[in-house]
Amino acid sequence: MDNLYIKVRGARQHNLKNVDLDIPKNKLIIFTGVSGSGKSSMAFDTIYAEGQRRYVESLSTYARQFLGIMEKPDASALSDLWIGNFKSVN
Repeated sequence: MDNLYIKVRGARQHNLKNVDLDIPKNKLIIFTGVSGSGKSSMAFDTIYAEGQRRYVESLSTYARQFLGIMEKPDASALSDLWIGNFKSVN
């Protein structure tokens, strides 16, 4: 049952101050709040950045040499983040 959520623990990216969050999977999620409240920091700089980093880590060493090192977001833990299978569709 726990894997029904993406779990963010201790997010401290930019404006975020040790935020814990459980995000339901397979649902439409909307981050709202006043300007500067950390919406983009959570969505892009924490969750998206960690998914991108995990995807890049799954690539071959040869492919990774062209992408550079990606820093981990400032959070205690991000779990049950599924990066999926990426396939080219022509």
